[in-house]
Amino acid sequence: MSPDHARRADLTIGLPRMRNETGERRDFLPPLVAGLHRRGATVVLEHGYGSGMGLAAADYASARFAPHAETYQQDYVLVLRCPGDDDIGRMRPGACLIAMLHYPTRPQRVAWLRSRGLEAIALDEIKDDGGRRLVENMRAVAWNGVEAAFQVLQQTYPAPGLEHPGRPPVHVTVLGAGAVGSQVVSAAVHYGDPARRRRLAHAGVPGVQVAVVDYDLTGHAAVMRDLLTRTDILVDATQRPDSSQPVIPNDWLAHLPAHAVLLDLSVDPYDSATDPPQVKGIEGIPQGDLDQYVFAPDDPAYDALPPGVLSRHRRHVVSCYSWPGIHPRRCMKVYGHQLRPILRTLVERNGVQHIDPAGRFFERAIARAQLSRWQPGGATP
Repeated sequence: MSPDHARRADLTIGLPRMRNETGERRDFLPPLVAGLHRRGATVVLEHGYGSGMGLAAADYASARFAPHAETYQQDYVLVLRCPGDDDIGRMRPGACLIAMLHYPTRPQRVAWLRSRGLEAIALDEIKDDGGRRLVENMRAVAWNGVEAAFQVLQQTYPAPGLEHPGRPPVHVTVLGAGAVGSQVVSAAVHYGDPARRRRLAHAGVPGVQVAVVDYDLTGHAAVMRDLLTRTDILVDATQRPDSSQPVIPNDWLAHLPAHAVLLDLSVDPYDSATDPPQVKGIEGIPQGDLDQYVFAPDDPAYDALPPGVLSRHRRHVVSCYSWPGIHPRRCMKVYGHQLRPILRTLVERNGVQHIDPAGRFFERAIARAQLSRWQPGGATP
């Protein structure tokens, strides 16, 4: 079917800018917006959209620009990270939010969306028939995080220094062997930066040894404590079945070398409102974002941890809620490519209400991510 035949003028999509933190500069790129227009959607962008990445209004010639609040008044709201409660409250009942929503670990968010009478499509729940995510940037999570961790290790590593040919191999311990953990292995042996790896290898500097620890092994205290004594970078890439329990208790951090760096890639947030409270996989570390993702042991962020969180034993921490956002245009190019067939299907079906959970490939994927079909435990009715 040609784009002209697929046009439908009654479907509006608002694209607001994200207000999570100053360093968040990601907006969807012009090709994705132009594609929505060609398929018949009316696209409403917030004033200044794309400016954080050096783009101008002229780059989005097919869209209409409007104030922030108006973008939330459309039939669909497309934004990468979940907006705050106030912005969700601006949406009309029956409208649909498309964002990274993380239903399983955000029960209050699910309840708020449902109380507002909203439909939603969780980008992180859009999966193929085998359960593989279709909208993800795990490579950027791993590589950006590992690159930042080695930049910190460069500063903390003892004499003769990280780049000295006489130092021993760097030991990286990865907790979790899933989609992120597997990417970490490749990133770690390249120091998160292929140019650095080539330079150090040319200088005869010993490389990196990576140990991958399956989640089931992390509960064996004696094994883990011994492994931690030899760890320079400890990476949390786990998907815990119970987010109220840490993978690495704070007491275990005492076994790490003083120069060790803790890299948080799972970035499950603290949440004291749940019962029991949700904690991070490595107990007692701060939660970072794009404004600050490096924390020294004496950083004031430790004093702001929720009551009851143990943080006596500290190391340098590298943590960011949105690792792909460190390189925003590169990130949004990936997401745009992944989202193009999903949004095309949504528009061509004339809205989420016409999505058939037993229909075509992308219809089935969208159906799995709909809030109206999702139940705790990840099941769909």
